[in-house]
Amino acid sequence: MVEELVAAGAVVVSCGAVYAMAAARVVKQYERGVVFRLGRLRSAIRPPGFTMIAPGFDRLRKVNMQIVTMPVPAQEGITRDNVTVRVDAVVYFKVVDPAEAIIQVEDYRFAVSQMAQTSLRSIIGKSDLDDLLSNREKLNQGLELMIDSPAVGWGVHIDRVEIKDVSLPETMKRSMARQAEADRERRARVINADAELQASKKLAQAAEQMSATPSALQLRLLQTVMAVAAEKNSTLVLPIPVELLRFLERRPEPPHPDGPLAPPEDQAAGLPSGEASTGAPEPSTGAPERVEAPEPRLQWPSGS
Repeated sequence: MVEELVAAGAVVVSCGAVYAMAAARVVKQYERGVVFRLGRLRSAIRPPGFTMIAPGFDRLRKVNMQIVTMPVPAQEGITRDNVTVRVDAVVYFKVVDPAEAIIQVEDYRFAVSQMAQTSLRSIIGKSDLDDLLSNREKLNQGLELMIDSPAVGWGVHIDRVEIKDVSLPETMKRSMARQAEADRERRARVINADAELQASKKLAQAAEQMSATPSALQLRLLQTVMAVAAEKNSTLVLPIPVELLRFLERRPEPPHPDGPLAPPEDQAAGLPSGEASTGAPEPSTGAPERVEAPEPRLQWPSGS
C-alpha cells in the first residue's frame, strides 16, 4: 500500500513538473507577451520576466519592442520636372502597442515596408530634382508623415525616415557638370572684370599723380628695370625718356670765357666779335644769296 502511494505521488510530481515546464515562459526585457486563450486575446500584456500560461489552452506570442531599422529598396520614378531618378531610403520604427501589432495587421514589418516604398514613389513624383538633392530634410518629414498615418492603427510608430541616396542618369550627371562648370567660369570672369576695373581706377589715379611730377615716372621706370634685371635672364632695351631731352633743352646758355658771344648773324658775315653790323643792305648782284642757317648748339647752365 505504501509503495502504491509512493508511486502515485511520484507520478503526480512528475506530471506537475512536466506541466510546469510546459507552462513556464520567459519574456525578455525588450519584448512583451501577448496571450491568446482558446483563440481569444487576453487583455493583460505579459511584462518582461518569468510568466506562466495554461498549456493546451494558451498561446503566447512575443513582440519585439526595439527600434527596427528597415532599408527601403531603391525606387525608380520621374520627378515633377521630368527627370528619371532612383531613390533609396531607410525607415526607423518600433511597436508601441503589441496587441494591435498582432491583431490589426498580419505582418507589420512587411506592411511598413510596402507602405514605405509606396510613399517614396509618391514623394519622388511630387518633388523637383533640386529638392531631392538639397532639401532632403523637408522630404524626410513629409515621407515620415505619409508612412506614420496608416501605421498608427497598426500599433507601430515611425521614429524617422531618411533618404539615403539619389541616383541620376549619366547624361543628367554630365549636364549638371557642364552647368556647374559654366557657372564657375561666369563667376571667374566677373571677378576678373571687377579686378581689371579696380586696377584701371588705381592706374588712372597713379597717372594723374605722375603727370604733375615727370621725374616720378622715371623713378617708376627704374624700379621696373631693377625688378626685371634681378632675374638675370633677360636682355633689357632701355629707351631714353623724352622728358630728359626736354629738360636739357631748357637749360640756360653758359658765358663765354673771352666775352659775350657775337650774334650768329655777325659771325656769318665775318665781322669781329663785339662789332655791330651797320645794317645797310649790300648791293644786289642779280643772283640770290645763300643764307646758311645757324648751327644748333646746346646751352649749358652757368657754373658747370
